[in-house]
Amino acid sequence: MVVLLNAVRMAVLELARNITRTALTSLGILIGVAAVIAMVGLGQGATSSIQGDLASLGVNMLMIDSGTGGGPGAHTPAPPLSMADADAIAEQVPHVAAVAPTMNAAAIAVVGDQDWSTSVVGTNAQWLDVMGRELAVGRAFTEGEERSGAAVCIVGQTITEELLGDSDPLGAKIRLGKVTCEVIGVLGAEGQNTFGMDQDDLVIMPIRVVQRRLAGSTDVGTIFVSADAPETMSAVSRDLDALMRERRGVRSEASVNFSVRDTREMAAMVGNITGILTTFLAAVAGVSLLVGGIGIMNIMLVSVTERTREIGIRMAIGALESDVMTQFLVEAVVLSTFGGVMGILVGLTGTFIGSVLIGIPFVVDPLIVVLAVGFSGLMGVAFGWWPARRAARLEPIDALRHS
Repeated sequence: MVVLLNAVRMAVLELARNITRTALTSLGILIGVAAVIAMVGLGQGATSSIQGDLASLGVNMLMIDSGTGGGPGAHTPAPPLSMADADAIAEQVPHVAAVAPTMNAAAIAVVGDQDWSTSVVGTNAQWLDVMGRELAVGRAFTEGEERSGAAVCIVGQTITEELLGDSDPLGAKIRLGKVTCEVIGVLGAEGQNTFGMDQDDLVIMPIRVVQRRLAGSTDVGTIFVSADAPETMSAVSRDLDALMRERRGVRSEASVNFSVRDTREMAAMVGNITGILTTFLAAVAGVSLLVGGIGIMNIMLVSVTERTREIGIRMAIGALESDVMTQFLVEAVVLSTFGGVMGILVGLTGTFIGSVLIGIPFVVDPLIVVLAVGFSGLMGVAFGWWPARRAARLEPIDALRHS
């Protein structure tokens, strides 16, 4: 241990003699470690943010859509969903806490001489429970308003800011196409999600008024279902699948014309995708570590050449080959570890700045930091071994003759 500590002390002194060369040699390792930490940190932050957004979509939520496929252009046309489907789910599927059929429509909201393009969601009062949204002020729809299709609405914070200003929103009249609705409630603010969508730019109305007077159709776009507990979600999903197969006359897998999606499965899928992308980006960034290691090997070979006479003197007074090799290996490890530590600082700083600019959580994986330090040291051993071996194999007499 004493020998190793002495070797470390001598390595630090030797590297400090030419601090500029030491810093430039460590730069490759620094950039590589910083890039890997930043890529992994930002990737994990993005994953956390997206999964948080998916979780905020609703409480123990499942979504039922007509057709199959989830990507643009991959949706298979199929008979639309209906209010009868939503009623059947509420009556026949156990462990269902809330069911919210929805019909979406785009509209221009007008108040006085102000107008704003927004999204209108036709649904019922249970939408608030399924989506986990709360009212800042006001109330939800009554059963009578839902059955009759009354022209009442609940608005998001963006609508109140853009159209209503500082006035009391409750009781205000908003014209949406040919419909004029009375504001009975205001949703609590949610802000933008990771995808850049404003979750407060919407108007909620009873689904029947949206179907009749805005969409001109009795179809239901999506049925949102909330299970009564996380542990019952799998059972609810199976029961929903069985019920919808029966109601839609599905007799084989090839004829399935609907989809039941679980937000947990969506979050896991997103996590897998972002994990693969993060690993790929980290691997690309890790190439600079290889470049940095080659730089260390080159500078150590130069150091061996410059210190040939010193090596000869040490061997002449009794130093063993193992002593010389250990000294140069320790120098290479100290050099690469210095770059690794500085790379960690730069990487964490870059991750923090990037997370603030992008608007995602600042996530630091301690394992990545530990691996970064260990890998940088390993790079020193790997690329310092040949120069160290070359120094140890020098003949003392030849080394002493070197000028």
